[in-house]
Amino acid sequence: MIIAIVAGLLAFLATRFRPGASRRASTTTVTTVVCLALGAVTAAMASLNVALPDLARSTQATQTQLEWIIDAYSLVFAALLLPAGALGDRYGRRRVLIIGLVIFGGASAAAMAASSANELIFLRGLIGVGAALVMPATLSTITSTFPPAERTRAVSVWAAVAGGSALLGLLCSGALLEEFSWRSAFAVNVVLAMVAILGTLFFVPESSDPGAPPLDKAGALLAMVSLTALVFSVIEAPEAGWASARTLGGIAGGLAVLAVFAGWELRSAHPMLDLRHFRNRRLSAGGLSIFIQFFAFYGFTFVSLQYLQGVRGYSPLVAALSVLPLAAAMMPTGRITPKLVARFGARAVCAAGLVLAAAGLVVISRVGISSSYWLLLAGLIPLGIGMGAAMTPATTAITEGLPAAQQGVGSALNDLSREVGGALGIAVVGSIVTAVYRTNLHLTGIPAAAAGKARGSFALAIHAGGPVKAAAGSAFVDGIHTGLLYAAGAALFAAIIVAVLLPSGLRRPHPVSDVQEDRADRELAPATH
Repeated sequence: MIIAIVAGLLAFLATRFRPGASRRASTTTVTTVVCLALGAVTAAMASLNVALPDLARSTQATQTQLEWIIDAYSLVFAALLLPAGALGDRYGRRRVLIIGLVIFGGASAAAMAASSANELIFLRGLIGVGAALVMPATLSTITSTFPPAERTRAVSVWAAVAGGSALLGLLCSGALLEEFSWRSAFAVNVVLAMVAILGTLFFVPESSDPGAPPLDKAGALLAMVSLTALVFSVIEAPEAGWASARTLGGIAGGLAVLAVFAGWELRSAHPMLDLRHFRNRRLSAGGLSIFIQFFAFYGFTFVSLQYLQGVRGYSPLVAALSVLPLAAAMMPTGRITPKLVARFGARAVCAAGLVLAAAGLVVISRVGISSSYWLLLAGLIPLGIGMGAAMTPATTAITEGLPAAQQGVGSALNDLSREVGGALGIAVVGSIVTAVYRTNLHLTGIPAAAAGKARGSFALAIHAGGPVKAAAGSAFVDGIHTGLLYAAGAALFAAIIVAVLLPSGLRRPHPVSDVQEDRADRELAPATH
């Protein structure tokens, strides 16, 4: 019904407007359209997390398959982010945006009809291809077509949508799951994609840079092979064994390909990612901080929503609402962080934020089967404050670590750190929790078939009820204890690196004229995300 309504809206608007009207569209209209596309692909990163218990029961997915269903999207998204941006710059950002939305919406529609976990893994990866094409085109459309006087406001709106869409996706999916199945989460993708396609066709102007450097195909392939090998080895480690030849060989192979990628990029005339930028201490410290923050955040999100529904028995909507205090703490902290940086210095604020985030994760790791929600809340608040405090100076360190003419590169590096961190966070934290869960799940007097299902999938074990549910809940909590402590350790490690590498004060950027700013945006919009 929803799709039929949207199709009718498309037909109605098509009679009122014609392609080419985009040239007369206001910047507000263009910003609205590209931010709708941005919100769709950003929300899809987190929205399915709240549907995992229902999805597992419907498809009989194992815990490892659930990780793949979530991470296939993030993995493909992260691996294709930079080359997708280059395609838009070279062949037309509007054209690539439309293609990306068609893939995103079409694969989501196909996912609504999927009946197995493996189908969903493949389709989530395909949805990630569409998202990778969409995200860079949204920001580069703004930076390449808007005049300087309007660009700053539009970019601030873009950043707010990028930051808040994941949470809105969780809440929307949680509300839909009160009445519908997990398939409704994909229906939202379809509706948003259709509306965004219409808006792009009629209101978004075409822009491109025919003189953009050629796509670094070898670099893109090496990056994808390396990241895929690492994520595959980590996610499959609970099945194969952490010390198995397959796991260790896969991780070693992924690191070896990563080294080849680094060598290729250093010698390439037109590198996809110029690694020389990381000689800058500000940029390296900021990139690591963003990477670890999203490593911890997405790892936490993946396991916490399963805990809230499977162990505490919350409905999908209540589970989504239960993590809202994190955002409620993070958003106001982010607004006052510039004042804190001015008073105490970027190094102190960023490092303190990471320490606070680590403390929050340690507190949350103590949750149990019958613990009060107040314990979870006591961890969510410092986690939110810590991320809010650490994110702004880390992002500023990346952008101020580069000259004004390379701000597009800084934006791309910031987003790449975020997406790769999220993909690895789901893989690492999820696999640790799964491994501990299976090791600590002790079932006596249970038929072998039922025990095998329970060991393979926490959601199926909870659904079984009785002693199986009790044992599964206890084992999953043990897994959370270990997994979130590792995430907290990563945040502390990042705090140490930031304290060593990041100068106390951030330098004041050199002013540039409108002419220089326009030239820089035209040259570097390909790298933006």
